[in-house]
Amino acid sequence: MPQIHLRAESTDYAPIVLLPGDPNRATGIAQKLDGGFGAVRQVNTHRGLLGYTGTYKGVPVSVQTSGMGAPSMSIVVEELLRLGVERLIRVGTCGGIGRGIKTGDIVIAAAASPVDGATRTYLHGDPYAPTADFGLVRSLVEAAEKHGLKPHVGQVATVDVFYNPDSDYFAKWRRRGVLAFEMETSVLYYLASRANAAGSSVAAATILTVSDLLSEEAPSEESHLPLEELNRSIERTIEIALEAGIAG
Repeated sequence: MPQIHLRAESTDYAPIVLLPGDPNRATGIAQKLDGGFGAVRQVNTHRGLLGYTGTYKGVPVSVQTSGMGAPSMSIVVEELLRLGVERLIRVGTCGGIGRGIKTGDIVIAAAASPVDGATRTYLHGDPYAPTADFGLVRSLVEAAEKHGLKPHVGQVATVDVFYNPDSDYFAKWRRRGVLAFEMETSVLYYLASRANAAGSSVAAATILTVSDLLSEEAPSEESHLPLEELNRSIERTIEIALEAGIAG
């Protein structure tokens, strides 16, 4: 049965789904699938949540726009799970705050602090540690290393406010060992864990390009990755996510 926002049937999605926030990025990922854009099938256009299904190296893969922020991600993931999806990989960007992190680096989120309202709503305020699937994280690390890259692996914080006005906000979370801020991962990890607890076999992980540095220590000329370099870094991250997605 079609879902409210993803107006597709269960057979329209592959078991493996990449989740970019940006619909333009979803289209770009679809172009990397076998045969290029002309060989993929568009499975959703509703509300600009573009979705595509094709194959990558012969393995069925879907791409689904998640939108921006945890509330939008929660809607998309809830509906994908109802449609039988089993492997979910968020592909996006983040603001780096960890020591030694530079723009253009890759962050793989082993866990996500649920600073967002959506995850807190699900949890009713209970303490909880949303974590990634270890096997999928390992596949992402191995795929990155095959590209000659050494990703940062650790905790991110999922937040609601992009332009946070608090002067000590970044330093506080850096002291807690958080590598980066982003806006979707905690609810993705919670919903995947909830599905597993209910008897499904679901794996979720997040791979991010550091687009900017949120640090008072970073010189202004180093705090943002130029657009051309950012696009190249995202392309590389997408290739790693595709390879990791089909590895298991």
